[in-house]
Amino acid sequence: MITIPYLTALTTYFSYGLLFAFGQFRDFFRKIIDWWKASNLQGYAPICLGLEDFYVRRLYLRIQDCFGRPIASAPDAWFDVIERISNDNNKTLKRTTKISRCLNLGSYNYLGFAAADEYCTPRAIESLKKFSPSTCSARVDGGTTTLHTELEDYVANFVGKPAAVVFGMGYVTNSAILPVLIGKGGLIISDSLNHNSIVNGARGSGATVRVFIHNTPSHLEKVLREQIAEGQPRTHRPWKKILVVVEGIYSMEGELCKLPEIVAICKKYKAYIYLDEAHSIGAVGKTGRGVCELLGVDTADVDIMMGTFTKSFGSCGGYIAGSKELIQYLKYTCPAHLYATSISPPSAQQIISAIKVLLGEDGSSRGAQKLARIRENSNFFRSELQKMGFEVLGDNDSPVMPIMLYNPAKIPAFSRECLKQNVAVVTVAFPATPLLLARARICISASHTREDLLKALEVISRVGDLVGIKYFPAEPKKQQLEEGRVKLE
Repeated sequence: MITIPYLTALTTYFSYGLLFAFGQFRDFFRKIIDWWKASNLQGYAPICLGLEDFYVRRLYLRIQDCFGRPIASAPDAWFDVIERISNDNNKTLKRTTKISRCLNLGSYNYLGFAAADEYCTPRAIESLKKFSPSTCSARVDGGTTTLHTELEDYVANFVGKPAAVVFGMGYVTNSAILPVLIGKGGLIISDSLNHNSIVNGARGSGATVRVFIHNTPSHLEKVLREQIAEGQPRTHRPWKKILVVVEGIYSMEGELCKLPEIVAICKKYKAYIYLDEAHSIGAVGKTGRGVCELLGVDTADVDIMMGTFTKSFGSCGGYIAGSKELIQYLKYTCPAHLYATSISPPSAQQIISAIKVLLGEDGSSRGAQKLARIRENSNFFRSELQKMGFEVLGDNDSPVMPIMLYNPAKIPAFSRECLKQNVAVVTVAFPATPLLLARARICISASHTREDLLKALEVISRVGDLVGIKYFPAEPKKQQLEEGRVKLE
């Protein structure tokens, strides 16, 4: 749980209140002006009006230049950001011909495979020539190539499960699979900070949804015990099945799931575990096999393993791994498999090649070097940020490290000042996070050199002082400590 300093919470509430008050004031005069104008709605109800788009019009548009910045190169350690201008107070943004070369601290390119790779790129190009950019078909029609079956075998072997099925989009993997796994009469117990794809999948399933406090096994056990005792609403019949859904690394917190404790609780109460490894597969663990390997959990104890290829593997799509019976059932019933276009052959080949590099099947040790570098880079960067006095969330070994901003005025200030100094960062605010908990989310890559990280730390420290987001006292530097010792002597 994040403990917000009292003064910080007070000023943040005041800032949002001020924005809301001025926004309502402007809306009042807008209604008066619109009343005098002829309406073109002709009996139709307005699609967006009032509080439905208030946040977008009065808050988001003020700082939309901090989001959706277009890039003109591969998302490597450094990339080209296209500059934009606005002539109407940020309501619309126009691209210019100017390009800034920026240090990339925002992309999920954890292992560096998103840029040109000596092993992966030639094979992806060859698959493009042999097959096509798209299969133009669903998996059950003409959308299954030899690459798709090979990819599923590699994924199953890599994550340590008997079988796997792959999909063309990571978000859909969660939102389409959960309604197939469980329905009315079932119970989903979800972590309070699970990804939106899980939330939508759970809502669409028709199952009863209960939430436990983020990453708190004791509260999970309490919820499980209460729900098993009460049974289904109104009828109080036993639940048809219970599914506990957690993430390996939480994308907005950078925290590792307390998987060993959660597995023990689920075994105790005979509940199934659904593990989303979107941000952990390939990024953590000695051989990149995710949180199960990192935390010493047997993959046989995790019933359904989900992951995406958009982070560590430099491609697109997602997978579900589990027993052969489960995967066969999903292939017969899941809409994302039956009706959606299959993952493109070059994307499939990119994933296969990336896994081969991690396994050392490319004939080199580059995979092991990448894994060692992402771990070293992540721990070094996190440690240095904390020493500077920033409030950094997450655990060691996690490549995701949020820096807390809190105040809405500090969101654009931090983002714009970093961009001026050629460092591209991602800022996140409501509704992606709770209202008070705005943050900058740093994503570290194995492709970052030590010089890159030092430059980023220098810029972030300077901007942090300027914006005022160093909420903790900084640790004294070695030179200052040595000078202090000399004075004492």
